[in-house]
Amino acid sequence: MTDFLEQATRILFFTGKGGVGKTSLACAAAVSLAGQGKRVLLVSTDPASNLDEVLGVPLSGAPTPIPGAEGLSALNIEPEAAARAYRERVVGPYRGVLPDASIASMEEQLSGACTVEIAAFDEFTKLLGDAHATAGFHHIIFDTAPTGHTLRLLKLPAAWTGFIAGNTTGASCLGPLSGLETQRSLYDSSLKALTDSAVTTLFLVSRPERSALAEAHRSSGELAEIGVTNQRLLLNGIFVAHDRSDSAACALEDRGREALAGMPAGLANLPCAQVPLLPYAPMGMENLRRVFSGVPPVSRPEGRESPQKIQPDLPLSGLIDDLEKMRRGVVLTMGKGGVGKTTIASAIAVELARRGHPVHLSTTDPAAHVAATVGESVPNLSVSRIDPAAETRAYAQAVMAKAAPQLDPQGMALLAEDLRSPCTEEIAVFSAFARTVAEGERAFVILDTAPTGHTILLLDAAEAYHREVSRTVSDLPESVRRLLPRLRDPEFTRVLLVTLPEATPVHEAARLQSDLARAGIAPFAWVVNRSFAGNGFRDPVLRERGERELPFLTEVRERFARRMVVARWEPWEPVGPERLRQLAHAETVRG
Repeated sequence: MTDFLEQATRILFFTGKGGVGKTSLACAAAVSLAGQGKRVLLVSTDPASNLDEVLGVPLSGAPTPIPGAEGLSALNIEPEAAARAYRERVVGPYRGVLPDASIASMEEQLSGACTVEIAAFDEFTKLLGDAHATAGFHHIIFDTAPTGHTLRLLKLPAAWTGFIAGNTTGASCLGPLSGLETQRSLYDSSLKALTDSAVTTLFLVSRPERSALAEAHRSSGELAEIGVTNQRLLLNGIFVAHDRSDSAACALEDRGREALAGMPAGLANLPCAQVPLLPYAPMGMENLRRVFSGVPPVSRPEGRESPQKIQPDLPLSGLIDDLEKMRRGVVLTMGKGGVGKTTIASAIAVELARRGHPVHLSTTDPAAHVAATVGESVPNLSVSRIDPAAETRAYAQAVMAKAAPQLDPQGMALLAEDLRSPCTEEIAVFSAFARTVAEGERAFVILDTAPTGHTILLLDAAEAYHREVSRTVSDLPESVRRLLPRLRDPEFTRVLLVTLPEATPVHEAARLQSDLARAGIAPFAWVVNRSFAGNGFRDPVLRERGERELPFLTEVRERFARRMVVARWEPWEPVGPERLRQLAHAETVRG
């Protein structure tokens, strides 16, 4: 299995749809290369990184040696810390030179989400394009954020160098462009490294599922367009039933085989490696070493209570009954990428629409899969997505039109340049998010939100958004003004934390719950999705997976959730109105 790492290039990217196992496989690859005597740096660019938990070591923004894996170091790119350093790098030279009021104005301008993004990007490009910064390592492995964020990250070298080259006024939404201009050569070298097949290999990680394969295919094409052509396909979670008398296990095998048979031709032509579905979580050095070796796990849980003994507080249908009592309002599904937020949001929307309620199902996720999940028209249900490109165009046009009467041609040219910066997209998407939430005054709005890190940035951006809009328009939209009060109103907004019964998704959802509490938002319920526990499997791999879920189901119930819903794993793919209705009404566990 490790032959896919033979003659590995210096830079390796692992990317794909949320939840396909990028972090696990990136960590396993890093451990494998280190075991070959290579010096390896493993880097997470995900704002919601879980490298610490997988490796079992607290990480920071500096390389940390990993005990038990000689030659391996790892770090998390920390956006907030990077933003603080970036602000000081830009503002510092002016302290004691400009008046205090001017310094305060510069710091205010550099306090938004845009600065966080470009600062984190600076750290990324330093590792990617500055050979001196990583001279002590044979390989740099990037565990990237879920695909939508990754594509944006990988396109930024071209976007920012183009913006800097074309800007004639020296101004941007990030303040003086001198802070960006000094990085221009680094951005250029980063783009060259990305597009050099002798330097960079990109592993498209997917599971044998239609949606994950479709996402990998889309990513492959978009990355090829920016010159990243040295691509490999890494199929994770391939399952072959060990007990042919277990009909559910055979159905899972058939479902994976059918998805692979329908794989887009562009993916099928890529060099490919496969990783089997593991009965254990690939966490810790010993189990990470076993991912590519086929060796059994380091330990198997013994003496745990029967999976049938843990019951949820209510089934998914019972949760929908409670939500229906609102008669209108907003339901947000939130959690780590890949836990099934889209599926749960779609099942709730379809069922509420079936009961006669007007429902708008939408998403803030750049990877947007709600339309494909619903599949066909449903009475009372409208489906949309917040399209970043369309929203950015509309926002820029609106700002330009409003400013036209007050600005001369030079002023309009300055504003147009300002709006060309990549940061404008975040503001435009946020405005659309606020408008969609406002629709909850008249009907049910079910929002399938982006993966956790992006969602928190979006919610945290409220004050920064107010400042940014005030810079370009004289008044705030009413939807934006009322956004945070609406999100904080438990009679208007119900937040559902969606997780899988596994360590990383549960603990990330718990962190999200803490972040929401600081923003004055309390989750309405936890939904533990795709549970194998108590499903009556005879297949040893699936049965062991169910047994290993028990501590996490207990942890959710006893430590985190006011209400706990468990949606069991089903042998059929939850796509289309009928399957979504079946999911909404499924029994919680099999006998």
